[in-house]
Amino acid sequence: MNWGLQAIGRAIVRYIERPARGYEPFLPCDLDIVRRLLRTGDVLLVEGNNHLAGVIKYLTHSSWSHAALYVGPIKHNTAISGEPHVLVESNASEGVVSAPLSKYSKFHIRICRPIALTPEDLEKVCAHAIKCIGLNYDVRNILDLARYLVPLPVPQRWRRRMVALGSGSPTKFICSALIAEAFQSVRYPILPNITHLESKAAQQEVLAIRQSSLYMPRDFDISPYFAIVKPTIEVGFDYKKLYWADLPTLATQPPNPDAARDR
Repeated sequence: MNWGLQAIGRAIVRYIERPARGYEPFLPCDLDIVRRLLRTGDVLLVEGNNHLAGVIKYLTHSSWSHAALYVGPIKHNTAISGEPHVLVESNASEGVVSAPLSKYSKFHIRICRPIALTPEDLEKVCAHAIKCIGLNYDVRNILDLARYLVPLPVPQRWRRRMVALGSGSPTKFICSALIAEAFQSVRYPILPNITHLESKAAQQEVLAIRQSSLYMPRDFDISPYFAIVKPTIEVGFDYKKLYWADLPTLATQPPNPDAARDR
């Protein structure tokens, strides 16, 4: 029986991690710029392209389906090409692993940066995540994900809590929970402690987050304690240099005879 459940679980994992057809990133990242801008402790949000990503984006009403923590080069962990592994992340098929930055070169990403985190605590956050590399997840729990593959409408107020249904350890499937736990190890906040909310549904959602640590990738995006770093702006943005399809480029513009006479 145990073997049968594991086989079904592996089959589900293969399906949910299969790239969805027709996916194209809205704006792929410039990896060279991102590599220059990333700092230790940054959270990298990713717009994924597989079936599980679609489920998470639907349930969380967000573009971000995956999160990874940038910890800098990890000793003895390199890709076949020799590129160092600099990210720590968790996924359904492998558990907690390290990865090179180039893994997300063709994806739309966002950088979320913790503010005013002390160097000592920053080191502890990264060490906590690195220490988790190699943890294995019970394949039987992946069976719980099967319910999300059925395209049924779900009210928005129930979506976050649906991820927790049916599993004794729901955070095993949520990549951002690993990162949230690393920041919580030094008591760095992600979502604020709200004592009063007008919306009862919002109160229940915040309470669920605080009790179960069931964080989602979008929580780093909306957190008041993480700054959003946009590479295009950081390296210098000049809208005058943009190419517009309905306007001629400088190379194709006809010469100006008046300008020639002035010379």
